[in-house]
Amino acid sequence: MLEEAEKIGRRVRRARLRLGMTQADFAAALGKTQGWVSKMERGHIELDRVGLLNLVASELHVHPNDLIGRPYNSAPSENQWQVSAAAIMRELRRYDLAPVFDGTPRPAARLWQETTRLHRLRDAAANVAVLQVLPDLLREARALAEVSTGYEREEAYAVYAVCCKFAHTAAHALGHPELVAMTCERAAWSARLSGDPVLPAVADWMRVWDMWATADWDDSLALSDKAIRSVQQDYDRGEPLAVRAWGTLQLRAAVSAARAGRKSEAKDRIEHARTAAHRMTETVGPPVYDRHSLTFSPGNVQIHAISVALEMHEQREALSLDRRTGREVIEALPNSRRGHHHMDLARAWLWDGNRDRALGELEKAESIAPQLVRNHPIARSTLRSIVYAERASTREKLRRMSDRFHLDG
Repeated sequence: MLEEAEKIGRRVRRARLRLGMTQADFAAALGKTQGWVSKMERGHIELDRVGLLNLVASELHVHPNDLIGRPYNSAPSENQWQVSAAAIMRELRRYDLAPVFDGTPRPAARLWQETTRLHRLRDAAANVAVLQVLPDLLREARALAEVSTGYEREEAYAVYAVCCKFAHTAAHALGHPELVAMTCERAAWSARLSGDPVLPAVADWMRVWDMWATADWDDSLALSDKAIRSVQQDYDRGEPLAVRAWGTLQLRAAVSAARAGRKSEAKDRIEHARTAAHRMTETVGPPVYDRHSLTFSPGNVQIHAISVALEMHEQREALSLDRRTGREVIEALPNSRRGHHHMDLARAWLWDGNRDRALGELEKAESIAPQLVRNHPIARSTLRSIVYAERASTREKLRRMSDRFHLDG
């Protein structure tokens, strides 16, 4: 684990030297000291916030994954997801060619039923399984669009766009930047052809996520607001899917604002999202199927508020928010979101100086969503920090005991 931190530091140093940049210039660009850069390049300081990692990568003009060595090296059995990712890439590349599909594609209503399985897998953070399902479903949705007309054709494109969104989420979780970029492009293309008034905003929501990789905070906020405006009228009318998308976009904007250092705006965005979540609970009638697969609820707003506090390095505020959050609110969330939440709490406790609580939260996150947590750079960074601190503490205890025993005398 500690060697991984050193490798990240060496990659940062090589990228900096490749640009002919001094440590002092790099530090100035990051708003840090030269000493901080020196320690980071030697693996003594962790890039323990996504916003910080992305800012470092942006200043070096590389992808964040290039610095942290992601996808991570693991056993061959754990790398089989890349076979599915390649199959999805192949389907997405030939999006405007005649689909290769034997037989007659099922109607859109049946394909929507297939996406419910993807919802369950996504909620369980089973990202490898998500990728395994998608090649055939993308191919069939595209085939349906080719042979149908009118509303049925639009629905086929909507299924295709939502499948792109599932692939996008899994690719982010597993560390496949090419698949991330291509699914985002194809989602925007198919959303425009779908006739679904909310789907283009969902595609923009995906693009905002991608803008974070290059630390384009201003652009990500501008795009969030563009998408919010596109669903504003339906939100004002209380259309359930528009309310869900509007609130989710506000959460995206809150994270962007936090990473940009705009504390008051980040908190305002959280409150806007909280209002949208409250409106959802007031909706009368049978629940509306979340065809866009946007995990939006009062609980999700609360864990985003905690995450936003951490992005602004306010760990005590994050822990205070968690103490005021009912356990039933967290337990109602899918495993994917609960895993992220306990990962955040691990970081908060570590920064607050309680390594035992930090490790406990990290273990809880891993037990809930193992695939997600083991592949997440912040979880790995948190664990490295705990290991390093424990070793340093042990060394200090041994030194003091050695002095008392006069072992060096």
